[in-house]
Amino acid sequence: MTRPIGSGGTGAASPAARAGILLDDGQRGWNGSDLAREVQAFAAVLATQRTRVFATLMDNSPAWVAADLAAARAAVVHVPLPLFFTPEQLAHALRSAGADTVLAPIALAQRWPQAPQRACRLAGQDLVLLRLPGAAVAMPPGTAKITFTSGTTGVPKGVCLEAAAMQRVADALVQALAPLGIERHLCALPFAVLLENIAGLMAPLAHGATCIVPPLAELGLSGSSGFDAARFHAAVVQYRPHSIILLPQMLRAWVGHLRQTGQRAPETLRIVAVGGAAVGARLIEAAQALGIPACEGYGLSEGASVQTLNLPGANRPGSAGRPLPHARLRVAADGEIEIAGSLFAGYLGDPAPLAGTAWRATGDLGEIDADGYLHIRGRKKHVLITAFGRNVSPEWVETALRSEPAIAQAVVFGDAQPALSAVLWPVRAELPDAALQAGVDATNATLPDYARVQQWVRARGAFGPESGLATANGRPLRDAIRHAHADALRSVVPEPF
Repeated sequence: MTRPIGSGGTGAASPAARAGILLDDGQRGWNGSDLAREVQAFAAVLATQRTRVFATLMDNSPAWVAADLAAARAAVVHVPLPLFFTPEQLAHALRSAGADTVLAPIALAQRWPQAPQRACRLAGQDLVLLRLPGAAVAMPPGTAKITFTSGTTGVPKGVCLEAAAMQRVADALVQALAPLGIERHLCALPFAVLLENIAGLMAPLAHGATCIVPPLAELGLSGSSGFDAARFHAAVVQYRPHSIILLPQMLRAWVGHLRQTGQRAPETLRIVAVGGAAVGARLIEAAQALGIPACEGYGLSEGASVQTLNLPGANRPGSAGRPLPHARLRVAADGEIEIAGSLFAGYLGDPAPLAGTAWRATGDLGEIDADGYLHIRGRKKHVLITAFGRNVSPEWVETALRSEPAIAQAVVFGDAQPALSAVLWPVRAELPDAALQAGVDATNATLPDYARVQQWVRARGAFGPESGLATANGRPLRDAIRHAHADALRSVVPEPF
C-alpha cells in the first residue's frame, strides 16, 4: 500500500505543503491534487495494459515522479533507467528484468522502431509507451523497484528493493532532517540514481516539502560525468533551495567555481548532502568556508540507499556521519562494514535467498569512532599489499590526492611493489606536471610513509566511459587504466610492472 501523496510522513507539513506545491519544474507548480490525478490516470493505463515490469528512460521531470508513483499504485515493478547508460547496458537491463513496458520521450522511443507504441501525455509532457516482448523472470517476492548499478565491469547489476525498505530510509531522513525545516529541495541528480530517488524525492514528498525538478541540463549536468559548475551555481541562486544532494566531483567543481569568481553559496542552503564516493575532510571544509553546508554521507543500493549522514551541528569532516534512525552498523574483525535495517530483497537473477538475513556485508572497509561516526577506508577487494607487506586501501590515497586543487582524477597502484604509483589527470588539461607534482607532495605530507605515492604518470586523457577508462556512472576501471598506461608506469616503477 502506498502512502497518500503529500501526507507528511513523519514530519510536520511545511509552508510549501500548506501552499499545496509539491513539484516545481521551473515552469509551473504541481499541487497534491494535480499530481494525484496524474498518478491515478497513469496507474489505470498500466493496469489496463497488464504491465508487469515497467521501465522509464526519462530526464528529471514531474512526469517521472508521476510515473514512479503510478507504478507503486498499480503494484507494478518499476525499473528506472539512467539516460547515461549505453545501448548495450540498456538492452541488458531491460532483458534481465523482463521489462514489458517502457516510457520514454518521443526522440528516445525511436530506439525501438519495431515495438508497438502508444502516445501519452503525463504531467504536461508528451511521451511514448512502448510494449516489449519481455519474458517473465524470477525475482525476489515483494520487489517494487529494481535499481541498476554499473560495477567495476560496467555490466549493470539489478538490485531488487521492497517498498517498505525504501520507505524506512525515507522516513529516517525525514526524522533526521526535521530540525532543519527544509521546505525546498533542488533535485540535482538523475531520479534513476537511487540516492536522489529516495533522499531527494521520496523523503521530501513524505515531509511535504517542494521538490524542484528542472531538466538536468538546466543544472549543468550532462551524461554521466559532464558538469558545468557556473550553470549549476546560477540555478542554485535562481531556485534558492534549502537542500541539495551532490556527488563529490560536483561539489569539487562548484567549490572551484566559487573560488575563481569570488562568490559564495546562497544563504538559503541548510544542507548539501554529498555521497556516492569518498569526499575527504579538506573538500568538506573548503565548501563550508564558501557557505556550502556540505555534509558527507554513506549508503549503498543493497541497503536501499543512505545509511549514515553528517548533519549541521553534528558534522565531523572526513567521516561519513552517524547512522540514521533506520540503520544499524557494525565492523567485522577484518574491518568490513556490515549493515542491517533496510536490506534489499536480493539481486536480479541470483537464486541465493536473503530471507532471514539480518546483516549484510558491504564490501567496504571502515571503522566507527568513539562518538559513533563512520569512517570509510575503501573497498575490501581493492586493498593493495605492498612488497613490504603493508595493506593499503587505494581509495584512501586517491581521496587525499583529489583533495588537491590541481588533481581531478587519481588511480593508485602498488600491489607487490615497493612503493605506490599513480595515474593522475589534472582539473584543467593545460596544467603543467609541476602542478600535479605539487599536489602529490602536499598529499604525501599528510600520509604515513607506506601510503605515499613515490612515482606517478600523467594520464593520456580523462577517465570516462567514452575512453573505456570508467563505467557509465563514472567509476574508474582500474584494470583498463593500468593497461592503458602500463608502458608509462614501467618507465617510473623500478620493478617490472
